[in-house]
Amino acid sequence: MPESGQGNVFITGASAGIGAATADLLVRRGYTVYAGVHTTAATPRPGLRPIPIDVADPESVSAAAELVAAEVGDAGLRAIVNNAGIIVQGPLELVAPAELQRQFAVNTLGPAYVCRSFLPLVRTGHGRIVNISAPTARVPVPFLGPIGASKAALVSLSDALRSELAAWHIPVVLVEPGGTRTEIFTKAEQVAARTMDRTPLYQAQLAAVAKAAARQSLGPIDPVAAAVARAVAARNPKRRYAAGAGVRLFGIIAALPDPLRDRVVATAFGLTGAARKADAR
Repeated sequence: MPESGQGNVFITGASAGIGAATADLLVRRGYTVYAGVHTTAATPRPGLRPIPIDVADPESVSAAAELVAAEVGDAGLRAIVNNAGIIVQGPLELVAPAELQRQFAVNTLGPAYVCRSFLPLVRTGHGRIVNISAPTARVPVPFLGPIGASKAALVSLSDALRSELAAWHIPVVLVEPGGTRTEIFTKAEQVAARTMDRTPLYQAQLAAVAKAAARQSLGPIDPVAAAVARAVAARNPKRRYAAGAGVRLFGIIAALPDPLRDRVVATAFGLTGAARKADAR
């Protein structure tokens, strides 16, 4: 069984982006990281053990939990970090049902499956659960409805789970990252470009949102990874951590009255002008 001065941590979506950066940081700080990856090609290294998992498949999640349990033994887990996620975007009217189902399968049901299978290890290790949310869970963004809804559902599940696990003093923590330069955003931009070509009905609105998004700068991953590491290490972690570009601005917008919030979002994403163009047609 691997030994760790800090404890054992299981992270989903650890092959790239926030998950990989967090895994690297925790290994440097003395944790043993079990890195949930979607491929068997990942190479183990000191302090890090790749674990094949498809979070959308309950049987795959159960198999991964058995692998980790066999390695950590009575030490259990210091934390599980539900980081795996995808972005499905586009006009809700035109999002394919299979894509919408996949969004919730990965972003919402996946963390639920992981919690269900890994909680015995967290309980043994006197650990905690860390779930990665998104600003769109609090502020709905046009054409990002699917990811916003999936993350809002994850927030609700997390809040309920926190109460359910209070008897065992198991914290349930949400980390809300701002926009970061990660592969998931690159893939989303590519999908957005293809979506715009296929949806003339929404072309003006999609073009306006794409133009507004291009003006927004994405930040580095390191502050988000550091926030996750704080959630893992803190003796008494906060219920929520926020880090990364633009996340505090989303917090301010979320506190506005709904009509004002809707106007701010529409203006920020250029949809007021796009609406006038659509009316003119």
